Amino acid sequence: MKFEVNQPLKPLEKPPLSREQLKSYAEASGDNNPIHLDDNFAKNAGFPSVIAHGMLSMAFLGDCIDFNFPRTQFALKKFSCRFKKVTFPGDVITSKGKIKSVSPNGSLSVLLWAENQSGEHTCEGEALIEPLS
Repeated sequence: MKFEVNQPLKPLEKPPLSREQLKSYAEASGDNNPIHLDDNFAKNAGFPSVIAHGMLSMAFLGDCIDFNFPRTQFALKKFSCRFKKVTFPGDVITSKGKIKSVSPNGSLSVLLWAENQSGEHTCEGEALIEPLS
C-alpha cells in the first residue's frame, strides 16, 4: 500500500462511554482513583460527574493505529500522547489521524487525535510505524 503525506486514516468511532466501561477499565488498569468512579468525589473536585481515565483515550488512539495498520503488516515503534480535554460518560470518542511523513524505507510518522461528539480534541498523539519485511 502506498502512503502519502496528509493522507487521512480511517476514523474509528467508539460507542458512548459508559460508567461500566470506566469501572472495568479501573479494574484492568489498577487505576481506582475515585475521580473516575465516584460522582460525589468528582463533583467535589469541580467536575459535573466522574471523568474517564486519560489512558483510556490513549488506548482508543491505539485501537485506531491497529485498525489502520494491522499487526500482521506493520510494527508500532513509538507512540506518545498528550491529554487535552476531560472525557465524560456518554461522550462519543472518534479517533482520527493522518500521515505526517513517509521515510524512504517506508516508515510512517502518523499524527493522531481523539475527539468528542462536539469535535473537541480530548487527546493528541504521534506514532512511528514500520512495515514488516
